[in-house]
Order: sequence, then C-alpha cells, then structure tokens
Amino acid sequence: MKTRTSISNRKFSIVLCLMLLAVFLFAGQSFAKMTGEEIDAAADAAMDRFYKQVKDAEEVVKQAKGILVMPNVKKGALIVGGEYGKGAMRIGGKSVEYYSMAAGSVGLQIGGQAKDMIIAFMTSDALKNFRESKGWEAGVDGNVALISVGAGESATTATENHPIAAFVFDVKGLMADMSIKGAKFNKLDMDK
Repeated sequence: MKTRTSISNRKFSIVLCLMLLAVFLFAGQSFAKMTGEEIDAAADAAMDRFYKQVKDAEEVVKQAKGILVMPNVKKGALIVGGEYGKGAMRIGGKSVEYYSMAAGSVGLQIGGQAKDMIIAFMTSDALKNFRESKGWEAGVDGNVALISVGAGESATTATENHPIAAFVFDVKGLMADMSIKGAKFNKLDMDK
C-alpha cells in the first residue's frame, strides 16, 4: 500500500521533470540562428510596443545617442536559470550592429518568461564604451538605470541623470525578474 508521502513525492517528481523539460525546450528556441533581417523585424515590432507602452518613448529615442533593442529575451529557470536574446544596435533609426545577450543565475526560481528590453545610451561616451568593448557586462562595465514602466514617471525625466537607461516591458510568463545586472552583451559577427 502506498503512503500519501510517496504519492506526493512521485507527483512532485513528475511535475519537476515536466518543468525542467519545458525550461530546456523554451531556452533551446532562443539559440536558433537568426539573420540580420529577422532580428531587425523583431526589433521593429519591439519598438512599436515600446512606443505604445512607455510614456515619452519617442523623446527618449530622439535624445539617445544609440538604442540597443533586445526583443523577446527568453528566460527559463529551475533553480539554475538562463537568459538569452539577440538584438540590434540602432543609431539614427538604423541598425548598425547586432548583439547577443546572455545571463545566468542560481537560486530559488522556477518558470519561464519572455520580455522586450530597450537600452538607451544617452551619452556618446557610454555608447562608445559599449560598442568598443569585448563582452560588455551590465553593472560591471557600465551602470544601467532600470526604468520602471507604468510607474507614472515620464521616461525622459527618468533618463535625465543616467548615461545608460534600460526599459523592460511586454513581459510574458510566470517569473517576476526585471533585473539586467550581470547580463553580458557580445557583438555578433553576421551578415545583414
């Protein structure tokens, strides 16, 4: 005769295995090879969402020296978490380079999410340091102000005193992580 504890442990193990499988499938889709045209199309869609969801987004884009658009950044976690995405650096509204972003974490976490990120480089020095780096890490190579979307504050007011400002929006999934600290960005060598 099975005890209640053994049945609960078995159900927990099955749920845990299914979650682990879902996390790896979710993360695996993010590593697919993308062309510059595909990244640009996804970045265009993310910019449309940015303009609709963030107050004064157009003004931030006008004032920024460069905008890194990271659409559909995926994160999956089951104790150990991983986050990955690809995006485009835009200067003057045109894509000039492509980047990948990766981050890892360990701790009490489970689930998955997708989100859009816009990183606005408000000064020429901040943009230059990012573009010339070999593996730029948020919080190490540059302090990034994370701007809360929907807090009622104007995006232009929030970016006034910050050389680098990040906006995380259009979040889908079960995790509530909005941090980009520790995320590492690398320039992609690809044809447009």
